[in-house]
Amino acid sequence: MKPRPKVLPGKVTKVLTGCGNLYVTVTENPGPFEVFCQLGKAGGCAACWNEAGARLISVCLRAGIGQESIIKQLEGIMCPWPSIEAKSCADGIAQVLKGAT
Repeated sequence: MKPRPKVLPGKVTKVLTGCGNLYVTVTENPGPFEVFCQLGKAGGCAACWNEAGARLISVCLRAGIGQESIIKQLEGIMCPWPSIEAKSCADGIAQVLKGAT
């Protein structure tokens, strides 16, 4: 697994989900390296599952699993409250990863 440098550049993207605004941060080293998620409505199960998912995505990226494989698993997952922008928080993360270099 790639070691984490002390400083990494990153980009934060706001995605509207049925749970509220999801802020997805993708760091790069040089391609996507880590993912952090913050749900605008703090706390609750949705927030903790987003954090858990982001940690697992980060481990996958650092272990060399391509972002395409991760996107394929997350894209299209539907929650009970889809929004115009994303079908779920997982789908929103997939959209952000698709846009990452």
